[in-house]
Amino acid sequence: MLKKERYQLFVSHFSAKQPNAETELHYNNPFQLLIAVILSAQCTDKRINQITPALFQRFPTPKSLAEVTPDLVFDYIRSVSYPNNKAKHLVGMANMLMNDFNNEVPSDIDQLQKMPGVGRKTANVIASVIYNAPAMAVDTHVFRVANRIGLTTGKTPLAVEKDLVKNLPEHTIHIAHHWLILHGRYVCVARSPKCSICEITYFCKYFQKNEKITKIISDKKLL
Repeated sequence: MLKKERYQLFVSHFSAKQPNAETELHYNNPFQLLIAVILSAQCTDKRINQITPALFQRFPTPKSLAEVTPDLVFDYIRSVSYPNNKAKHLVGMANMLMNDFNNEVPSDIDQLQKMPGVGRKTANVIASVIYNAPAMAVDTHVFRVANRIGLTTGKTPLAVEKDLVKNLPEHTIHIAHHWLILHGRYVCVARSPKCSICEITYFCKYFQKNEKITKIISDKKLL
């Protein structure tokens, strides 16, 4: 199967099955999403959603967050991964929003990455989710699933990002990020992908390869 055909099948399937796919992080405005995404690094969305309601209530604006110490923020996020660093990042981010961005979360990926705790993946999430920009955030799910399906052979997150952005129709890029994440989170899981319930095995390179291997082994046993 040609890569172009595989992309077409991918877009066709998920456009029909998950036309409104979106982030599972809970938020009410761009500032809250930025906080949630910074906190979500190497942590589950479920955990983040458990701790952010109290955090959002205590710090509803960049100003309210910028005026406190990281130690106070730590008390609200102690159960997430790397809470000390993330507390410092959140306070630093809030200060930059106030001083450099007029309390508005920027849409430009380069501008976003100037803030503490905001790497390329986080910047792409904000740009795509808030501004529907054709930006592809590559986390572990996106990296794994895109390679398994056969949409890319990229060895680094940046290589995968560039391949996906190049080959996906531009208007689908912001939602394709969620298609890949959700498929990786619930079906194409890391250790034991649930191929028996997967609906895209007919164009999945990983499944087709393993099906051939299984057939070869089975044929040898019959000899």
